[in-house]
Amino acid sequence: MGRLKPGAPYPLGATWDGLGVNFAIFSDRADKVELCLFDSPEATAESRRIVLPEQTDQVWHVYLTGIYPGQLYGYRVHGPYDPSEGLRFNPAKVLVDPYAKGIGRTIRWGDELFGYRIGDPEEDLSRDDRDSAAHAPLAAVVDPSCVWGDDQPPRTPWHKTIIYEAHVKGMSMRHPDVPERLRGTYAALATEPILNHLRRLGVTAVELMPVHHHAYDRHLVERGLSNYWGYNTLSFFAPDIRYSVSQSPLKALREFKHMVRVLHAAGIEIILDVVYNHTAEGNQLGPTLSLRGIDNQAYYRLTEDRRYYMDFTGCGNTLNMTHPRVLQLIMDSLRYWVLEMRVDGFRFDLASTLARELLDVDKLGAFFDIIHQDPVLSQVKLIAEPWDLGQGGYQVGNFPVLWAEWNGKYRDCVRKYWKGDGGMLAEMATRLSGSSDLYATSGRRPHASVNFVTCHDGFTLNDLVSYNGKHNEANLEDNRDGEDNNNSWNCGHEGPTDDPNIRALRQQQKRNMLATLLLSQGVPMLCAGDEMGRTQQGNNNAYCQDNEISWIDWNPDELDRSLLAFTRQLIALRRQHPVLHRRSFFRGKAEPGARVKDIRWLDPAGREMTEAAWHKGYARALAAELRGDVMQEMDENGERTTDDTLLLLMSASHTGVSFVLPAPPVGERWEVVLDTSERGGKPRVRMGVGSYRLAPRSLALLRSATADVKPRGQR
Repeated sequence: MGRLKPGAPYPLGATWDGLGVNFAIFSDRADKVELCLFDSPEATAESRRIVLPEQTDQVWHVYLTGIYPGQLYGYRVHGPYDPSEGLRFNPAKVLVDPYAKGIGRTIRWGDELFGYRIGDPEEDLSRDDRDSAAHAPLAAVVDPSCVWGDDQPPRTPWHKTIIYEAHVKGMSMRHPDVPERLRGTYAALATEPILNHLRRLGVTAVELMPVHHHAYDRHLVERGLSNYWGYNTLSFFAPDIRYSVSQSPLKALREFKHMVRVLHAAGIEIILDVVYNHTAEGNQLGPTLSLRGIDNQAYYRLTEDRRYYMDFTGCGNTLNMTHPRVLQLIMDSLRYWVLEMRVDGFRFDLASTLARELLDVDKLGAFFDIIHQDPVLSQVKLIAEPWDLGQGGYQVGNFPVLWAEWNGKYRDCVRKYWKGDGGMLAEMATRLSGSSDLYATSGRRPHASVNFVTCHDGFTLNDLVSYNGKHNEANLEDNRDGEDNNNSWNCGHEGPTDDPNIRALRQQQKRNMLATLLLSQGVPMLCAGDEMGRTQQGNNNAYCQDNEISWIDWNPDELDRSLLAFTRQLIALRRQHPVLHRRSFFRGKAEPGARVKDIRWLDPAGREMTEAAWHKGYARALAAELRGDVMQEMDENGERTTDDTLLLLMSASHTGVSFVLPAPPVGERWEVVLDTSERGGKPRVRMGVGSYRLAPRSLALLRSATADVKPRGQR
């Protein structure tokens, strides 16, 4: 190592300039900060400890020549230790840089990682002075340079977006055509077998479950489990090296960027599921790994008794979004992933937590203000999980413009309807047409609703129609964990069965829900593997199952191969028909210059629904006529968008229903495009004339057609 210089307070983190590295870290209340350099991941102690000589505006900094990418480092931060006042400085603990761009060593669990003496009668009020250097995770200096070539983000318009939620590891671990050494990695997502599946499926964006480097909870590791989902962030900048072929921080960075470049070339956007609401340090009994030991009072929201943490997340702590340095950390992280890693958007876990200015959720809070005025972040896709565990945390429909939301009300409605619950018609119509009750009055559009029936959290689609109750025994929590209210129906038998009638009904129910999802206004999100009947054996909380319970099975049986073909057909239909992905809400009345409504809701007799008909508890059948010939929207070239008229027939009744068909547009006739009562969704008849008999628990889609059978949008 060469000379030591004062360095600069910005940028925060470890910045290599080709000659040396500038180290900068924020801590308001620290008395002294030491930089610790480690020679290898196996090192049990630092090879050199350097006191940061300068402090500027609460940032401690130093510049060292002769330091290169790959250098492992951590910090020791000196200051008062008084947990009752929220002060938890302990220089015996090596800490991860909050701005680390790479993690070179993961956690090695030991009691030394805790700032207090475990088992002490006073618990966290005591102090543990054992050195954590042999156990602590270590940051790594990186070289961010990358040859991006002609990489261009797809910039798929919101209304044309179709999201595929996937786990990096689970996506490829069981794929027989992915080279074994690549399975479970970023590189695997860039291989032809995975790309081919995504392209043939027709999705436009992959939403990756957390890739920020995260911690495996100690209690899980000791039981032979892991935090597979990754909602336990340790570093907001570093891609997790466990998803890298080499498990090297430098190579992980390049591998991630290669994945992005390849997916972009295939026209697929990358959306990251990010966790900025809490960290892996947990509550007052958690380990001291990073922020707790750097400046606990600044980084975390503390209760009035400052020994304890506010917990709106169920994970022990909540980041302090009211502190400017915490806001800076999050915004710097987001911009880094857009500008340096070139991702296309974010889904914010427990986003209501980020909106809490004091205790209440405030949609006009500083977090949103900063994002809205940011020239980078305001231009990418922003998706909120619009709830947390605090009071008033369920905020579906209440996020501001620019934001889309996971629509939990859509999920619940679709599940209840196809399960056969009564009194669902009015809400079902609202959800099918884009949930205008949630989004229209605030100036938002249908794409604000990210529609889903299943996601990583809960039953898979197959399990939703195969289990009445959760079966989470593999989590070793006596089946106490996971959601009890699933709105699922096992179709007459709990779990796997050889009964052909039950198996057929389950396949039909899966087709019903997939068709509903992909024929609804808004942005559909498909959970990876649902298109092939993936099962988690009834586990609805597989967060700790890094095994075949969670990994996608790429060898579906004949029935599920048929389901995959049906899903491809549905996505192709959605993409072909502009009336299925409108940019604006239906008006429910005649458009200017037209004599017909843009949407009509009909009962099986062909009559428009009345107020009384909407609220008949026994009614489970509904039709929707979507007029593509009166759309008042323009395409990207400024041309008026037109489409066929579509007729959606659906019934969750256990008996068949005959629908009287409305008259099609002049000179046209009805063609049956799909029927979920048929295996693969193929229509039973080519033409619908006068009436159409819908089988029990099924859905059909008809379109107006002339001799030219191509959709209008494709002419």
